[in-house]
Amino acid sequence: MSESGLKYDTDFYPVKVESNLEISKDVYVLSYPREHAFVAGQVVGICLVEGEDPRLYSIASGNRDDMIRLLYNIKPDGEVSPNLAELKKGDTLYVSAPFGSFYGTSAPAVFIASGTGIAPFASMLRSGLHKDKMLIHGGRTLDSFYFKEEMESVLGSENYIRCCSQESGEGVYEGRLTAYLRDQHDLPADRKYYLCGLAEMVVESRDILIEKGIPFENIIAEIYF
Repeated sequence: MSESGLKYDTDFYPVKVESNLEISKDVYVLSYPREHAFVAGQVVGICLVEGEDPRLYSIASGNRDDMIRLLYNIKPDGEVSPNLAELKKGDTLYVSAPFGSFYGTSAPAVFIASGTGIAPFASMLRSGLHKDKMLIHGGRTLDSFYFKEEMESVLGSENYIRCCSQESGEGVYEGRLTAYLRDQHDLPADRKYYLCGLAEMVVESRDILIEKGIPFENIIAEIYF
């Protein structure tokens, strides 16, 4: 989820990496065996060396999966992600039990994500929370729509909206996610709107939703750093 640090104030335990696959340029899915139950939308803290300051990453796997899967991208100036990308099957990683309150529910909702911010929504959809859901995913390039085939299969093309700011493609909105939101004139006010991504996108999208009549209490945000 982030390169931002948090205090080492919880229990961490070692796990063995099952896989660490590059699914797009500098974007990876890391997997390790699940040892705890979790609620779709939660995060884990991870660190490469026991005792160092951990980082938070959203879980991208379903809550019944055998593996915990984490979607992340390499940040060139990051303290963790460049080394995280070097991990191989069998390497040791220190992780926390899942926690957090960015929960998905069975109620109708609109999921709004940019980049790797799709991770908690992938978890929700993989956990069976796909009825009456719409996913709006923003990315710079066409290869940044992670899990595209799966998302389209689960939601259908009418409820899976891709917004691309730098490239064009069939069935893709040409422009930023926030531009797409500004173009909408009939956003239902009785649904929850979940936002996950970089702070700039989350804040701008929240403001747009409020301008369009979405109650503040219906907007739930998770910010990536």
